[in-house]
Amino acid sequence: MAIYTKTGDKGETSLANGQRVKKNDARIEAYGTVDELNSWIGMLRAYSQALPEGKGVWESVDGQLAKVQNKLFNIGASLSCAPGEWISEADVKEIEGWIDAMQAETPAQRAFVLPSGSETVARCHVCRTICRRAERRMWEAYPQPLPEGKGVFWELKYMNRLSDYLFVLARFLGHKRGENEEIWQKQ
Repeated sequence: MAIYTKTGDKGETSLANGQRVKKNDARIEAYGTVDELNSWIGMLRAYSQALPEGKGVWESVDGQLAKVQNKLFNIGASLSCAPGEWISEADVKEIEGWIDAMQAETPAQRAFVLPSGSETVARCHVCRTICRRAERRMWEAYPQPLPEGKGVFWELKYMNRLSDYLFVLARFLGHKRGENEEIWQKQ
């Protein structure tokens, strides 16, 4: 199969169901941003696996992020074809469990934290901000009101929790590496 089809040369692309839409359609913007996030998470994983202190703590985090990457593909599939049951309440609760476990080992946050620190911590913050943008794009792509407790509802909750997870992950990894957080100073 050729990687190039030439069918998008005039500013349109196909959804998985064959429907043709403009390349700047809200759904394309949403799953493109989800894909961007997935790539940045891959970059975070690749960089962090090469760190000498990456053993131990990182192994469980890397497994979590691998799971997240697969869930992001599910969300992209949902955006590409039709909303479905791609993400569940159990997926949201799993991320909440990861957050709770990391927060139990991280000092309480007492001020706003600047998105800075080591390269690993900074990459977590980049992923977090892209996740927030992806969530905003998803809100634009899905019709309102959302069906409570259905697939799309859980996808959006998942993205909201994922950005929280990435923030806590930045703090957790910085703490494990003995880094001092840089606190916002009102200037």
